[in-house]
Amino acid sequence: MPPLARRITAWASVAFLSAIGSAIASEYSVFNQHPDATRTADGAWGVHDMSRPWPQSAAPKPWAELAQDAKTPAGAKILFDGSSLDAWHVPQPWGMHQGVLQVRRTNPSLVSKESFGTCHLHLEWRTPPESAHKTGQEKGNSGVFLMSNYEIQILDTYENKTYPDGMAAALYGMKPPDVNALRPTGEWQSYDIMFKRPIFDDSGKMTSPAYVTVMVNGIVVQKNVPFSGPTSHKKRTPYKRHADALPLTLQNHREVVEFRNIWIKPLPDSHCPL
Repeated sequence: MPPLARRITAWASVAFLSAIGSAIASEYSVFNQHPDATRTADGAWGVHDMSRPWPQSAAPKPWAELAQDAKTPAGAKILFDGSSLDAWHVPQPWGMHQGVLQVRRTNPSLVSKESFGTCHLHLEWRTPPESAHKTGQEKGNSGVFLMSNYEIQILDTYENKTYPDGMAAALYGMKPPDVNALRPTGEWQSYDIMFKRPIFDDSGKMTSPAYVTVMVNGIVVQKNVPFSGPTSHKKRTPYKRHADALPLTLQNHREVVEFRNIWIKPLPDSHCPL
């Protein structure tokens, strides 16, 4: 077979296999998940697949444009304003200095005293400049767990690549953000998270998954995306019935991360602006 014919045949084979893969993936969803728990619910990607496309960068909005929306709105509960940790269970105190909350390697994760379901959560975080030499999952690794189960990743992925479903603002192990809108290492990052809790019927079956919209530094990076289940590492975990409200958790992943200005506004399930 001539070289060109061989190449055309090879390309046709690749196209055919890609079409088959897409057809297979399209059969699966959050409600009918791929049988291999090491793949995403639709079967399109392996969990933590390094070959998954890395999102393009997007310019974050200036802090001056974000200042008004960062203020605690009416009806919101202040979880951290720089003055105390009264809103949290603190078995071993996180560091607090000049209005900044810091998790260190020896601290446990921080769990809120109150429980929440559907909500708007705002928080600001940064990786200290001394972490600039670190790479991958060791550069400012943390996470915010809605209802202690559904994680939005916190990680300094400004010019720092890792597996895309583990980068900043990813639904960890499920979906990367649409764009990477982080500021450079050492600067404050802003997260606004609109979260709608999952719904279960009387038998405990999930009838509506958890959904989330995430804004990073004023840029929408996740838009009304369903969680395929609770967050886990290297594999999917199925939904299991739980309470309508559960505590919020800030993760300690043995890396130094700093936080400020954390508030949460509970919302009715029918009025969550996803």
